[in-house]
Amino acid sequence: MKQIQKLGICLALMMPAPAIAQDTFGLSKTRYALYQSQINVLERRGILKPAAEAKKAPVVQEVIVSTKGKLRGRHMAVYLSSAKEAARRHNVPESLFLRLIQQESAWNKNARSPVGAIGLAQLMPGTARELGVNPNDPHANLEGGARYLSEQYKRFGSWRLALAAYNAGPGAVKKYNGIPPYKETQNYVRKILGG
Repeated sequence: MKQIQKLGICLALMMPAPAIAQDTFGLSKTRYALYQSQINVLERRGILKPAAEAKKAPVVQEVIVSTKGKLRGRHMAVYLSSAKEAARRHNVPESLFLRLIQQESAWNKNARSPVGAIGLAQLMPGTARELGVNPNDPHANLEGGARYLSEQYKRFGSWRLALAAYNAGPGAVKKYNGIPPYKETQNYVRKILGG
C-alpha cells in the first residue's frame, strides 16, 4: 500500500503548476527536482521494478461471457446433473462446461468424431486412458472431460486457452503460444465463450 501511495505522490508531483515557469514534463524546476529525487529513491529501493515487469506481462482478468441460446439435445436432461457435478468437482465454471458438452456432442452419449473422440465430452481414447476413465460410460466421460479441461486451465491459466487445448491439444497451444491459427479451434472457442 505504501508503494502505491509513493507512486501516487510521484504522479501528483507531475501535475503542472500553471502560475510557475514550466520545464521538463510541464513541471516547475522545483517540482521536477522533487519528482526526480523521489523516482531515484523508489528505484534504489526496487519499488519501481514491479511496474516495469508489469509492462512486459500485463495482468489480464479473463471474464467468461454468458452465451446466448439454449442448451439443446435429446438426452441433455439425463446427463445435466452429472455434468454440473463434474464441473463443480474440478472447479470448472458450470456454464462453460455445459456449453463445451453442447458443442462437443450435443449431449449424445454415443457421439463419435471422425478422428476417434468418444462420448459426451468427446475424449480421445489416449486421453481417457491417461485420465483413467472409461470413455464409453457417460458419467465417467463427463468426469474425464471436466478434469481434462481443469488441467488445461491450470496449465495455461486461461479458460480461452484451456478450451483451445481441449480442442486442438495442449501441444498446439504451446507451439503457437496462444490459440492456434486453426479455424476449427478459433470457432470452437468463440462458440463456447460466446464472443
